Amino acid sequence: TGAISSLQRQMEIQESELRRIRSEKDLLQRQLREREAQIQAMCDKFCRLTEEQRQEQITVMMEEENLNLQQVVTEQESQLAEQNKLIIELQETISQLKAEVLTNHLQLQKHKQAHKEIQSQAEALQHKELQTRVALEHISSKFERFRNKIIQAAFSVEGSRDPVAELTDDEVLEAMQKIINERTEFRRKLKNKGSK
Repeated sequence: TGAISSLQRQMEIQESELRRIRSEKDLLQRQLREREAQIQAMCDKFCRLTEEQRQEQITVMMEEENLNLQQVVTEQESQLAEQNKLIIELQETISQLKAEVLTNHLQLQKHKQAHKEIQSQAEALQHKELQTRVALEHISSKFERFRNKIIQAAFSVEGSRDPVAELTDDEVLEAMQKIINERTEFRRKLKNKGSK
């Protein structure tokens, strides 16, 4: 955004310079027209003099005026050529600045779109994380209930003693395995005796 603002300021400066040069060009053209009007006025003045005086004065003054006009025209043509060259350069610069502004604007739009997509993905991940946490808490709760049932089953058998401290998972598994082994052995003995 800062780059776009800077480029727009540069473009405004260049356009202001272009307007100034065009104004100077118009001024030079007006001066040329004024010179032409002065020459016309002088011609009218000479027409009122006698023929001989008029011819002499016209010749002298026309020569001087021609020299002056040639010098003015040469200077103004040179200035106009420089100003036309500068106008072309300024127009090229303005075109480049406009292209850079457009490019930066497009890049900014892409960054905004990418940021929006990333934000959407982050929100989706947060939602998924929340769902995972809820599922994990549910599973943990079910696991804890199942563990407590195993402990109750393992230590509610006649002759077993209640645990003194909190049992580890390995101790609970060992107690459960012991019950399974005892029941398997009991079933085998019953089967050997022919009992259902």
